[in-house]
Amino acid sequence: MSSMETRWATPLFTAIAPAAWGSSYFVTAQYLPPDRPFFAAAVRALPVGLLMLAATRQLPRGAWWWKSLVLGTLNIGAFFPLIFLAGYHLPGGLAATLTATSPIAVLLIAWALVAERPALLSLVGAAVGITGVALLVLQGGMSVDAVGVAASLGAVAISSLGYVLVKRWQPPVGLLTFTAWQLIAGGLMLVPVAAVIEGAPPQLDARALGGFAYICLVGTALAYVAWFTGLKRMPAGSVALIGLLNPVVGMLIGVALAGEAFGRVQLLGMTLVLGGVLAGQPAIQQAIARWHLAPPWSSASADLHHHGVGLGVGVGVDDTELVHARDAGLDERREGATLNGHGDRELAPRPAFEPLHLQDLAVAHRIGAGQVDLVERAD
Repeated sequence: MSSMETRWATPLFTAIAPAAWGSSYFVTAQYLPPDRPFFAAAVRALPVGLLMLAATRQLPRGAWWWKSLVLGTLNIGAFFPLIFLAGYHLPGGLAATLTATSPIAVLLIAWALVAERPALLSLVGAAVGITGVALLVLQGGMSVDAVGVAASLGAVAISSLGYVLVKRWQPPVGLLTFTAWQLIAGGLMLVPVAAVIEGAPPQLDARALGGFAYICLVGTALAYVAWFTGLKRMPAGSVALIGLLNPVVGMLIGVALAGEAFGRVQLLGMTLVLGGVLAGQPAIQQAIARWHLAPPWSSASADLHHHGVGLGVGVGVDDTELVHARDAGLDERREGATLNGHGDRELAPRPAFEPLHLQDLAVAHRIGAGQVDLVERAD
């Protein structure tokens, strides 16, 4: 395999995840038994969680038993049924775009609950994204169901709260193991709830079985593996940008296969939502800060490259403020200096590692909503 093919292999494999999540809304509406969100959520969560646990063979310890139960209830037990409810009541493109606003919700919830003050550009992005949502919901010209909108926004709020708790508690295991715990906890909670609220399981024909097979094997198992592979091999910011494919795929499939409306208003609303999410990404903010610090044509930039020091992705101190290596108090020959793909040294001050690690967790556990956000969920 050539170097070019190797370079693109991981991003393309990672893109399977948001593409699968974006297509799940169409599959839900067209193939699954109607109006069975709790049953569908249980079928999606429990079998895949058990398979993951069988692969990882690691159980929670100590306080992580009850923490896994809490997070499984939020991120799976409540989130999954709301996602299916949105898929039943909304056009797939609209549902995917609404859930893609989760990074904005995380930003606001973290500000309110744990006093994480967002950067100005993040607040501007949040305002732009909310404007896009309002355009889609109020002026989109599509058939908009209030129950579906409430389900989508509720899923965003719940998954965002779950992410904030993940960030505070910091799980002691890998993402695959941690996700297995949550899937099993949420799935076990969903089984009795589905039985009480929805009654006996519905009869499944070949069409429904195919739909569930796709949701479980492709939309959950393969999607998680692809997403976590990206997290291991790529910067968190790059993975988050790939996550923007979720609403794009949802909208394209809806228009092409389900005949959903897509005009100028929908395009503007979707653009505002994605633009708002992009503006809140640390990688984007770092790039802007780096540009202001040392534009490519400036003497400062030339001096950095002359000394073999690159201020690349991940070199951040105090949020998005970028500094020269000497200002960070680092010797490029010591720990913290790494080589990027171009052979330039990238200096990552130790304080920058923790937020980057949390972003990786975030991207992984945002796995349900658009899963854009540097947050840690997937759909």
